[in-house]
Amino acid sequence: MNNKTSIAIVGAGIVGATTAFYLSAAGHAVTIYDEGTGQATSAAAGIICPWLSQRRNKQWYQLAAAGAAFYPTLLHDLNEDISHSAIYRQVGTLVFKKTPKLLTKLEKIALNRRERAPEIGELSILSPAEIKAKLPLLETEQSALFASGGARVDGALLTKKLVNAAVSNGADYFAEKAQLTVSPSGTYTIATPTHTKSFSAVVLATGAWLPEILQPLGFSVDIRPQKGQLIHLEVEQETENWPVVMPDGEKDMIPFPNGRIVIGATHENDEGYDLTPTEEKLTVMLKEAAELAPSLAKATIKETRVGTRAFTSDFAPFFGEIPESPGLYVASGLGSSGLTSGPIIGRILTQLILNEPTDLPVSDYPVARYIQKNELEVKQ
Repeated sequence: MNNKTSIAIVGAGIVGATTAFYLSAAGHAVTIYDEGTGQATSAAAGIICPWLSQRRNKQWYQLAAAGAAFYPTLLHDLNEDISHSAIYRQVGTLVFKKTPKLLTKLEKIALNRRERAPEIGELSILSPAEIKAKLPLLETEQSALFASGGARVDGALLTKKLVNAAVSNGADYFAEKAQLTVSPSGTYTIATPTHTKSFSAVVLATGAWLPEILQPLGFSVDIRPQKGQLIHLEVEQETENWPVVMPDGEKDMIPFPNGRIVIGATHENDEGYDLTPTEEKLTVMLKEAAELAPSLAKATIKETRVGTRAFTSDFAPFFGEIPESPGLYVASGLGSSGLTSGPIIGRILTQLILNEPTDLPVSDYPVARYIQKNELEVKQ
């Protein structure tokens, strides 16, 4: 592309915000569109610890591990001190399993992965007493695997910092719904309630809403929404240095500074794009957390957050340029690992647009598997 290309970024979640930041830093004319509805990143508080996942998809692990390794670089590029950052902090991760045998098996897996991913840090199986010393609220008779390289990240703070940095670099930002059209000559136009503008390239980072923007153009998109709910609690202790906790289940515990603890999230596949907090789900989630940390049952609920994740039918992410649509880039299907893999995907999209070598092979995450031009459109 030429020295100063006009590029639209639709969606300012973790992928879009990262892409906007790096493209604007490279001197391109970037315009960001995001109406804000249901954005997964703004609701999310995440654990960066993919090495202790036993998900068997090699491409997913490759992406997630690269994403975890990329975080210090991202924060450095944002002039953020990771040793004192409210956005990202390596506090370590505690992982519980049903039996000591499964815990030992996980430790062996992690030790093997650490040979290629030294970011894992120190690994050790901690006794209940050692666990309580690290996180006083926990009441357990189980041991847990501790990885010192595990980190927490505040998705809302991170995307805000990325967008603000992009705007400081000269990017424009519109908190509006964007509609994409393509001319017969291949020109991309974005229309909003207030203006219409043409672009040389467009990045669609709209998560679960990707079908909404592509289907009018004649594409079928393999994406479905998943609802996720989080509870933000407040306790009296100082929680800044407490590790994040991954129980044997889906409801994680993520301590942040100043007595804030995030519990969640739910994984609801049948709620569509509904963003309404549900008392039943929140009550069950809090009850599960209190089984490990009983005092949380009496903690103050400060707020609940609800977001919509994007999943493909095989639960794999995809990103890159849409085939036969030069200049039209997409990323979606990140699911519950969006905060881990989102930044590296944004960086790779930037590399594609700048015609640079990519950090990972894009062919491992093929767009064509999930987005196809409808046959009727092709015949026309």
